[in-house]
Amino acid sequence: MRFDDRLVQRRGLLAGMLSLTAALAGCSTGGARVPGPMAASRPVGPPSEEELVSRYAAMEDGGYQLPAVPFRQIDPRFYRQRVVNTTGERAGTVVVDTRSNFLYVVEPGGTAMRYGVGLGRAGFDWSGEGVIHWRQKWPRWKPPAEMIARQPSLARYSVENGGQEPGPNNPLGARALYIFQNGEDTLYRLHGTREWASIGKSVSSGCVRLINQDVIDLYDRVPGKARIVVF
Repeated sequence: MRFDDRLVQRRGLLAGMLSLTAALAGCSTGGARVPGPMAASRPVGPPSEEELVSRYAAMEDGGYQLPAVPFRQIDPRFYRQRVVNTTGERAGTVVVDTRSNFLYVVEPGGTAMRYGVGLGRAGFDWSGEGVIHWRQKWPRWKPPAEMIARQPSLARYSVENGGQEPGPNNPLGARALYIFQNGEDTLYRLHGTREWASIGKSVSSGCVRLINQDVIDLYDRVPGKARIVVF
């Protein structure tokens, strides 16, 4: 067989194999192609030691000093980290999974930023859908009347008295994001806390708490008037 004949024969064989591969790739039950899971557009997985040191280091923000967080004493599940989006919600949505003590900010491209959170103890929790209608850097804390009725010593921080001054010792921490439902303030917030040991637990009077370094990061990721789902 001449060289030219062998070349023609090999080209024909290659073309046939490519055709067969294309046909197999398009096969599925019922003749419709079944799409696979969306590939994440950003790297996902637990942060490295170097990243953790940087994320939870001491920092200055808004004129206030925040101490470093001893992250090695926290369950690694609750470190801030990017994960594959399994919430089923669209980008820009905030999701709080109260069963796992996780908060997600859903990103475009199949990922979500996940944070560990502390939650309200039994009888002081909230669930449903709402809107993050307002948010504040270094907010004042103004306990509601119901809380003051339970703890009269908090009356000095009432709305009438102007609330508690902002700062690291303020119960709302470095940031607060206020949850509204049907145009009304639910009195529940996403907010910072210096009590890092409470992350992953249910001990507060109902709000969703994050490490101050995490709530600062969250604040910058949540779009205006974001939808929030708590379940």
